[in-house]
Amino acid sequence: MESELNVVKAITNSVNDDSFLQGVRDCIPTLFGYISIGLAFGVVGIASHLNVLEIALLSILVYAGAAQFIFCALILSGSPASAIIITIFVVNLRHLLMSLSVAPYLTRYSVLRNIGFGTLLTDETFGVAMTKSMQADKLYARWMDGLNITAYSFWIASCIAGAFLGQWVASPEKWGLDFALIAMFIALLVLQLSNVGKGKVWHYLKLIGWMAVCMYTLSFLVPSYVAVLIATVIVATIGVLTE
Repeated sequence: MESELNVVKAITNSVNDDSFLQGVRDCIPTLFGYISIGLAFGVVGIASHLNVLEIALLSILVYAGAAQFIFCALILSGSPASAIIITIFVVNLRHLLMSLSVAPYLTRYSVLRNIGFGTLLTDETFGVAMTKSMQADKLYARWMDGLNITAYSFWIASCIAGAFLGQWVASPEKWGLDFALIAMFIALLVLQLSNVGKGKVWHYLKLIGWMAVCMYTLSFLVPSYVAVLIATVIVATIGVLTE
C-alpha cells in the first residue's frame, strides 16, 4: 500500500512539474525585478525622446533590459545605427551561452519549440530554469512556457506602464532611474561572483581592471561606442587565455 502511494505521489509531482501553472508560480519571485526595471526603462525611454509605441516595440521585439537601456543611451549620444546594432548584439551574446546551457534538458522537443524557449530566455528565467534542472534533472515544455510567457508579459506591461508614468516625470535622474542599468549590472556581477571561489574572484577583478585601462586608453583614440566594443573583445580574449 505504501509503495502504491509513493507511485501516485511521484506521478502527481511529475504532473505538477510539467504544468504551465507551476512555471507561472516559479516565475513569481523574479517578477519584482521585471516590474521595477521595466518601469524604470519606460520612464528613461520617454526621457530619451521615445514615444509609448516605440517603447512597447522595443520591449516586445528586443526583450532585453540591458540592451534597451543601452539603446536609449546611444540614441541620446547620437550614435549611428550600425554602432547601436553591433553594441546590442555583443551585449546579448550571453543569451547564446545561456541557451546552450539549457538546451540539453530540452532535446526531446522540436527545433521550433526550442527556438521559442531560447527566444524568451532571460538572465532571470535562465537562473530559475537551471535551478529547476538541478533539482529534477529535466525540464518540461509546458513549465518553460509558463515561466517564459509570464516573465515576457510582465516585462512588456511594466515597460508600457513606465512609459505612461514617464510622461509626468520630467527628470528621471532625480529619482535615480538613470542608475537602473548600472544597478542591474552590479547585481548581476555580485550574483556571479558569489558563486565562484576566491581564485576566480581575483581573476575576474583583474579583468575588470584591464577593462578600465582599455576603456580609458581607447577613449582617447576612438569614439566611446567603438571603445566599448574593442575593449570588450580585448578583455574577453585576455580572460580566455588566462583562465
